[in-house]
Amino acid sequence: MQLRSDALKPQLAKALRPIYTVYGDEPLLAQEAADAIRAAARAQGYGERKVFTVAGAYFDWGPVLGAAQAMSLFAERQLIEIRIPNGKPGKDGSEALQRYCAQLPEDVVTLVTLPKLDKTQMNSAWFQALDGAGVCVRVDPIERRALPQWIAQRLVQQGQRVEDGEAGQRTLAFFSDRVEGNLLAAHQELQKLALLHPPGLLSFEQIEAAVLNVARYDVFKLSEAVLGGQVARVLRMLEGLEAEGEAAVLVHWSLAEDIRALKRVRDAVDAGKPLPMAMREARVWGPKERLFERIVPGLHSSDLSRLVAAAQICDGLVKGLRHPDWPLEPWAGLRRLALMLVETTATRTPRLALRG
Repeated sequence: MQLRSDALKPQLAKALRPIYTVYGDEPLLAQEAADAIRAAARAQGYGERKVFTVAGAYFDWGPVLGAAQAMSLFAERQLIEIRIPNGKPGKDGSEALQRYCAQLPEDVVTLVTLPKLDKTQMNSAWFQALDGAGVCVRVDPIERRALPQWIAQRLVQQGQRVEDGEAGQRTLAFFSDRVEGNLLAAHQELQKLALLHPPGLLSFEQIEAAVLNVARYDVFKLSEAVLGGQVARVLRMLEGLEAEGEAAVLVHWSLAEDIRALKRVRDAVDAGKPLPMAMREARVWGPKERLFERIVPGLHSSDLSRLVAAAQICDGLVKGLRHPDWPLEPWAGLRRLALMLVETTATRTPRLALRG
């Protein structure tokens, strides 16, 4: 049974299943999900805990299988944790996990923790066995658009809140900008607010004074911001990526790849292909697919030819080549290229207004 992490606590309150699998790449939420399972097991008398960490292809699965079948000397019930940090149990591990799930012992709750899994791993026999035998908890990252609401909910949990209306939204947006991409740091900043201020209303000034700028930016999230017409966020992300020491060549590659993909899709549509087919052939997937559906119909081939030429100039800048009409500094060139792409896609798309 598949569950989102926010549905775990209601499930634990109903009944404790014999095996739980927590997987995903958000450390804070994965840790909280595992802690909730451990707490529920302790509350129901699973007093002994054994932990196995799968390390390397030659891990011995015998003790894991043996521990599940052995009677505990210290408690009637036990919790067994199987940690697979790389998400790859190997051939022996795959067989062992399938055998484990086929003969789940009574008086044992098992917790399996994994990183983010790809489609192949999720379709594997060992993962399907885990899913069929118990509960699989998927831990998804908190996207930027959902971050203000997540922060507001966490504040409520600790007895605090921001102002109602637009002022509160502005406060939450400020908080989100400071912690984007770093949920563990966001959690720490929330804990700091709980220590600094009593329960009740928090002002913008109190949050501004307390919350550090601990955002971490992802080059590939920059692409979504650019195509989404989010000018202020694009500039903030570029500033953050530069401060974090990200390679300018990687940022340029991300922007240029979007420009090339838009050009390929537009050319294919002009040649008579349906837009969905053109996007598939250009390997446009996920969130970008929805953005392309809105952007491409309004673009002209001449717009994209101009952007391709600009991307070629910017490629030279990040490699140390100067151009008389462009800034000398690579990151200034990247900002110019990003804003050109934002302006072109936004002005050619009626429903996509430039946003802050």
